[in-house]
Amino acid sequence: MSETRKVIVNGKEYEVELDGEGTTWKATVGGQTFEIEMPEAVVAAKPKRSGGRKKKKSGTVSANIPGKVVTVEVEEGQAVVEGQVILILEAMKMQNEIQAPVSGTVVSVECSEGEAIEANVPLVVIEPEASDDED
Repeated sequence: MSETRKVIVNGKEYEVELDGEGTTWKATVGGQTFEIEMPEAVVAAKPKRSGGRKKKKSGTVSANIPGKVVTVEVEEGQAVVEGQVILILEAMKMQNEIQAPVSGTVVSVECSEGEAIEANVPLVVIEPEASDDED
């Protein structure tokens, strides 16, 4: 891996060509090449590729802040589509539409209208519909 960087040494700016990987590098400055070692250098991990697969979404719906359930728009056994409003939650004096994260069938509704709920507690569980790309 080769790259050019500007560095400042004792207040003077230099353009340095760096070539290497890991802890041993060659630095070329003003036509002179120096070999440098950085024993404590951390080798950056190469970014992983997703391979084109979509991350599987969870069908468990919870609120990230405590609030009060204003309305429940679904019931057990009902089919829902991703993005459909499944309940309305009032938190911090604002009403928030909570949407289905996946398409599927409502397996359970763990809250009722008027109920005060805690953060990160399951409110609705949706069984995702089977997709063709599963292994």
